[in-house]
Amino acid sequence: MKNDTHFSLSRRDLLRTTTANLAGAAIVGLAGPITASAIQNPKPTDFQIACMTLPYSQFPLMRALNGIKSAGYEFVAWGTSHRETSGGNRIPIMPTDAPVQTARELAKQCRGIGLEPLMMFSTIYPEAADGLKVLTHRLRQAAAGGVPQILTFGHTKGGNRKLWIERFRKLGPIARDLGVVLVVKQHGGSTGTGEACAEIVREVDDPGIRVNYDAGNVMDYLNVDPIPDIRKCADVVHSFCMKDHRNWPQDQDCGPGFGEIDHYRLLHAVAVTGRSMPLCCENIFAPLVPRPTDPKGVDELARRVRQFLETVIAGLGTLKK
Repeated sequence: MKNDTHFSLSRRDLLRTTTANLAGAAIVGLAGPITASAIQNPKPTDFQIACMTLPYSQFPLMRALNGIKSAGYEFVAWGTSHRETSGGNRIPIMPTDAPVQTARELAKQCRGIGLEPLMMFSTIYPEAADGLKVLTHRLRQAAAGGVPQILTFGHTKGGNRKLWIERFRKLGPIARDLGVVLVVKQHGGSTGTGEACAEIVREVDDPGIRVNYDAGNVMDYLNVDPIPDIRKCADVVHSFCMKDHRNWPQDQDCGPGFGEIDHYRLLHAVAVTGRSMPLCCENIFAPLVPRPTDPKGVDELARRVRQFLETVIAGLGTLKK
């Protein structure tokens, strides 16, 4: 993968890029409560580094939560199922038809060990036959648990744009009423870039529907450089699924810092939004070597990824001084 034209990550570049993004968002009415003063005086983004339970899917959910906490995280994202007994079937964390009380209880468990839940998977495509019904209930589950974002994405062959827009326009007001944001990320096909997802979100034009950015998927499915792509959608990005990717020596997803994606440039695009921005680590594994079979090995990888992202965020912070 080749990056676009080299640029210096200076304070001037940072403010110029973000101001342009915010100004564009304000013009199309998508930036929410962003004012002229906010554009002139952009505030740093509050990056919230979370680990998904997904990398621990071979182990029980409570082991995942305790491992994430021991790896130094304050935030967690739920996704999607766990093997509660050795050799047993995976059990969904939150079934699509689970009563909202189930989400409330799981959120209470997370907070009881010091983890704030930031996101949960919808586990359904927006164009599915029962997509509207399931996504509506997912929003209610999230609201009950105080989980601020629900994640959805399209089929790898692409989504039904017309149907997406129709359903998102119905879901947006529901999400806002519940205090939840439905975020859509890239997953190959016609919705495989941030630019494509942003076009849909801008047409929907509802603050309850936003973009989640997955740089690893952009590079993996379409072999598109995520750095210029995220600049085309930064104004509507409200969270990330964090994963890296390598094209060499093997085409493979991996944890942030283990691949070819420049995370300084990636996060620079959204470094002064003034918003809280969940960075939910979906893949924490090292390339080429086998994945750990002992949960302690997963804990160590989770810790390394957290430390890497903290280093990147700290570095970007110095550019605003």
